Amino acid sequence: MTAPLSDFERIKAASRYLRGTLEQGLADPVTGAISEDDNKLLKFHGSYQQDDRDLREERRKQKLEPAFSFMLRARLPGGVVTPAQWLAFDRIAREYANGSLRITTRQTFQWHGVIKRRLKPTIAAIHHALATTIGACGDVVRTVVSTPNPVESAAHAHAYAWAARLSEHLAPRTRAYHEIWLDGEKLAGEAEEEPLYGATYLPRKFKIGLAIPPLNDIDVFAQDLGLIAVIEQGELLGFNVAIGGGMGAAHGDPTTYPRLGSVIGFATPDQLIAVAEGVVAVQRDWGNRSERKHARLKYTLDHRGLDAFKAELEARLGFALEPARAFRFDHNGDRYGWTQGQDGRWHLTLHIEAGRLADVGARRWLTGLRELAQVHRGDFRLTCNQNVIVANVAEPDRAGIDALVREHGLDGGERYSGIRRHAVACVALPTCGLAMAESERYLPALLPRLEAALARHGLREAPILLRLSGCPNGCSRPYLGEIALVGRGPGRYDLRLGADFTGQRLNRVYRENVDEDAILAALEPLFARYAVERDEEERFGDFLLRAGVLEPAPSRAIPLEVTP
Repeated sequence: MTAPLSDFERIKAASRYLRGTLEQGLADPVTGAISEDDNKLLKFHGSYQQDDRDLREERRKQKLEPAFSFMLRARLPGGVVTPAQWLAFDRIAREYANGSLRITTRQTFQWHGVIKRRLKPTIAAIHHALATTIGACGDVVRTVVSTPNPVESAAHAHAYAWAARLSEHLAPRTRAYHEIWLDGEKLAGEAEEEPLYGATYLPRKFKIGLAIPPLNDIDVFAQDLGLIAVIEQGELLGFNVAIGGGMGAAHGDPTTYPRLGSVIGFATPDQLIAVAEGVVAVQRDWGNRSERKHARLKYTLDHRGLDAFKAELEARLGFALEPARAFRFDHNGDRYGWTQGQDGRWHLTLHIEAGRLADVGARRWLTGLRELAQVHRGDFRLTCNQNVIVANVAEPDRAGIDALVREHGLDGGERYSGIRRHAVACVALPTCGLAMAESERYLPALLPRLEAALARHGLREAPILLRLSGCPNGCSRPYLGEIALVGRGPGRYDLRLGADFTGQRLNRVYRENVDEDAILAALEPLFARYAVERDEEERFGDFLLRAGVLEPAPSRAIPLEVTP
């Protein structure tokens, strides 16, 4: 007996390729919100309806509706932004949104605080900046992420080009986006198709990421489809293919869990589009459309079997994947300061705490990046760790870039502690409707206390992956942090420990539902032991396992690590 479709599936089926009644809802002047059904469809257009949760109770007492606004997200494959786009995005942040730009963990920008009557002109402004929001959210292939310094070599540039090509090839084709937001001509009796997605799109979101060893700076095993570039003697030979990664879970529900991607083989560049489309198509047809919490590819694999999925994929492709090639990762996170590419041009990675670019007090980071964009003749690269690379800088221009960076306090990355350099936090409160605890707003208070504890044991410079999440859904990839806090309620978190520094091992719960004092009390003796008992170059997460503090987290799939 076939299980009934979820309500969301029925909404998609009736939406006429994502139109729904969005136009009518946007035109309604009585409320700052749209209907719940249209809010679900709005995600496909790159936006989420939110409200300021700090104001909920006061507005309720005043018998006012919540302070509704909208978050918008751009689809920027590989996180590449021209200076002209940066300036346009900055203007949108100041004129239409809350005055800040936020770099996400998927190499793109979010704008927060856009009210309903400004939603359409904001999307139009993003379009005029030669970008789009369609497919940045929703049950489709979202922004394809890539190792963010693709100009390091010719092979890196080729790998990025594949990320951009995948993003374009797998984007939704519906004309609803242009009709609703850009005043495009409406269909009149003409049939519309989604060649890949069909009328109901995918069962859930689908994420693709491309990594170039030895840097796993995108957390390739957290992707539904992870592509690991194989480069030999400067030539891009192809990609190892990993499927089924995903970070989402739910507290108290053991049927939901984070999962690492499983390597299933190797594809040559000329096979890549077909392989990616094939994986998406099998998930489209096999994914769970009755229970959304079990609808990601990771659950499809664990329900149907990895071997069965691979066999179905290869049958549809008409060829078998080759055996996986040798690869090795040795680093996660970004490397700050200047690096030089093979073409002689320079690239400067700047640390942006929690990805938030704003002018607050003495911190003038939004202004600083705007002034950089006004003089920079290369481009910018956003990273999956919420930072920005000022890329393609000619040697004579470095001094001017450095001066602006110093002037606006953007030069701290190389001086910061090891844990601060590798901290990632989701937005959480006050705007995320799923947040159970603080994350971005808590990070500035938590970091000094962690740094003080580490410094007491001579560990200030020790690089440690720290991930904060306001809920268990995993936008900040908390299950891959050597130290991670996952929100349970106001001021309370699960403390998770023991991931590795290369993104190839999940952490596990060490203390459940505890407050800050309990978190610090649990970490202090571990820092003390790590300082005196660690092996040379041993990372914190690895030490916890070797010392017997933790056992490896049970994982539904540990990735096949192929070493030379």
